[in-house]
Amino acid sequence: MSKSSPSIQRRRFIAGTTAVLGTSALGLPAARAQKSAPPEKEVLKFGFIKLTDCAPLVVAYEKQFFEDEGLNVTLEAQANWKVLLDRVIDGQLDGAHMLAGQPLGATIGFGTKADIVTAFSMDLNGNGITVSNAVWEELKPLLPTEGGRIKRPVKADALKKVVDKWKGQGKPFKMGKVFPVSTHNYELRYWLAAGGLHPGYYTSGDVTGTKNADVLLSVTPPPQMPATMEAGTINGYCVGEPWNQQAVFKGVGVPVITDLEIWKNNPEKVFGVTRAWADKNPRTHIAVVKALIRACMWLDASMANRIEAVKMLAKPNYVGADAAVIGNSMTGTFEYEKGDKRPLPDFNVFFRYHATYPFYSDAIWYLTQMRRWGQITETKPDSWYLDVARKVYRPDVYLQAAKALISEGKAKEADFPMKTDGFKGPQDGFIDGIVYDGRKPNEYLNKFKIGLKANDAV
Repeated sequence: MSKSSPSIQRRRFIAGTTAVLGTSALGLPAARAQKSAPPEKEVLKFGFIKLTDCAPLVVAYEKQFFEDEGLNVTLEAQANWKVLLDRVIDGQLDGAHMLAGQPLGATIGFGTKADIVTAFSMDLNGNGITVSNAVWEELKPLLPTEGGRIKRPVKADALKKVVDKWKGQGKPFKMGKVFPVSTHNYELRYWLAAGGLHPGYYTSGDVTGTKNADVLLSVTPPPQMPATMEAGTINGYCVGEPWNQQAVFKGVGVPVITDLEIWKNNPEKVFGVTRAWADKNPRTHIAVVKALIRACMWLDASMANRIEAVKMLAKPNYVGADAAVIGNSMTGTFEYEKGDKRPLPDFNVFFRYHATYPFYSDAIWYLTQMRRWGQITETKPDSWYLDVARKVYRPDVYLQAAKALISEGKAKEADFPMKTDGFKGPQDGFIDGIVYDGRKPNEYLNKFKIGLKANDAV
């Protein structure tokens, strides 16, 4: 799967020749033709999970943006998020497509303890919540309609009636999420709690996160979600694409809501490396981020690019789902119930809205949800949340990469939030109407009816 190194060597020959001659074959001045110092490590292996939002890595590879930076990259699909994280920690992988919560969870010691950092946010939105056909048959009559179709967004208030009915019959309601610190876990919990359903607490004695739960959540790898639901092991799930649309195409389930409707333009995956790797390979890190920024710019530049990206992702060594399934969301639409396809142009965002910048406020939101559900067991001052965000998120690396792209004429200064302090400011767009201010995490926690308040303990 790796690109061959001769092309990299050829570029080095050209760069070296132009530096000696003083001009390039195109007549560029020597000052512009000379290259900066090469990456410390040129041969790299990156991991990913078979999800649509691995697209920045795939595009950077297929469009040779990595090669442009002097990097010889191999991309390798991983079995699940735990395996992926472990292989980054032990050095088998140089870096990976990660859940936004993984670097944070590892740093604070929830689950695996390790120093993981990120200088790059890979995308916004991209997830959905799907229920089985059997659940949909019970849920659909409870939902309001508009113009003959289900009114969107669907809130969990109606699902609560189904869950309460099942409780009365002695049946547990079970849903899948992809990992304990996944965006999907927190989005699913957020949606359930906004509708009056308790998704359960994590405690030292219950690492499953099911204490006091109305809905039992368990881990299922993304590609296995549709089959696991079809088998009846779970009654629904929250996952990234293409595994919600796959349920529609296979006729085994119905997506009820997207994460765009739970929290408009929420941060999703990140590119993570160990702190030791970042410290040892600073130029390599910047080069990787440069290539990924270019990939995200390309992805959001045109519909033609999105269609080309769909064909890339459909390859078996990447996502391996049918192009029609992947394209259903990647090209600006989303199909809920079979035949109910609606425009959703912001379902997958890779560069717009400063999607690639590692905002501290994004990190703090994930930490608030870890605290809300008991993964962080003790009350923490607001300063602690910011300290952790600064330890994990590396906007300094991102900005060095952005400035390099600007100086090379590959991007404009207006493309980046060059003057941000790392906070987006108070954010609305949540399904429960609660406003989030990353500067006040404890105040935010105290706004929720369900979940731990700032000073609570389970």
